[in-house]
Amino acid sequence: MTRTLVLTVDRDNDLGVKTGIRGPVVGRRQVMAAALKLGIADPEESDTNAILGALSQHDNLVEINSEDEEVEIAILTGDEKVGIRSDRAVAAQLEEVVAAFQPDKAILVTDGAEDESVLPILQSQVRIDHVEKIIVKQSKGIEGTYYYIVKALEDPKWRSKIMIPVGLVLSLLGLGIMLPNEIGGVVIGGLPLVTGLYLLSKGAGIEATVNKVIQEMRDNADAAMFSSLLWTATVFSAIFAVAEGYREYNLQESTVTSSVLWLEVIHSALAWIVIAFLTSTAGFLLLRLKRGSFSGRLLVLGIFAMVVYSFVDTALVISTRVLRGEAYEFSVQEIFNDLQYPMTWVVVLWMAMTIVRTLRTRQAQTERYWGI
Repeated sequence: MTRTLVLTVDRDNDLGVKTGIRGPVVGRRQVMAAALKLGIADPEESDTNAILGALSQHDNLVEINSEDEEVEIAILTGDEKVGIRSDRAVAAQLEEVVAAFQPDKAILVTDGAEDESVLPILQSQVRIDHVEKIIVKQSKGIEGTYYYIVKALEDPKWRSKIMIPVGLVLSLLGLGIMLPNEIGGVVIGGLPLVTGLYLLSKGAGIEATVNKVIQEMRDNADAAMFSSLLWTATVFSAIFAVAEGYREYNLQESTVTSSVLWLEVIHSALAWIVIAFLTSTAGFLLLRLKRGSFSGRLLVLGIFAMVVYSFVDTALVISTRVLRGEAYEFSVQEIFNDLQYPMTWVVVLWMAMTIVRTLRTRQAQTERYWGI
């Protein structure tokens, strides 16, 4: 006998929040009752349509299939805090349903991309033959569009995604108009910069990394406090880097050529840029230590940053001297003096990588945690 499981996933647990029903909900009668209760609690909830769509799919399969096929339906619920916590809840409930029903295949009925994102979790335990998306027909009029925009803004999940970026852009625009010409121009000019950085973070997946860091901070409150202080220092270091570069630009603008000017600006801001990088790395390092998942890579990364800084700093000093008209002597002593500082950091980097590699090997052999 072939067993087919019809699934619908409520990843943000609207069913539990609005009706008090805990997942998994298994069986046609129970699922029908859950859909009715959710529809009464919130008639505008899209998960109701997904559950009804799953019921329709279940009934169609029962009607057209032979007696050799058994069909079951289930609702899996996650958690309000969508992310690792909700996905683990969905995985645990699916494991419970699979153990009880033992399906050969499954059909997923969903109302959007958020619930579809758990598809890999479902496929890890049962074969998914078909995914059906329930799209509710809406009015195409202007009044209907206005209504759905208003409802989206009332939803806490969409409100932060829409109103914060729009509010930030309008605030910067208003601030730029109010401030004096030069400063106001810089603020308004920062609008495309902020927008570009936001789009870059979305495209590169930085937002997911930030959410992961925030979750780690919640799980490790003690380390999060010190990490927050370090990341605050990172922000101030970045501000100091810009301020120092701007100050150097004003000092040197009328006295040197443009090439020397920009080298001096970069050189003056370089130390603060490295400090910003090191403090941010130290913040992540503390979180990893608290969780016991510190791999040594962050330590090596910090030392590597010092290697890069030492070489760039030396290169900027030599380039500035040459562009100012000073002769550079290509002798062993001169080159040794210039590269002494960078090569010291190269040696430190090699030692750190060797120690980390050795401790990892020892940990793998003894199955003992060494904190690396």
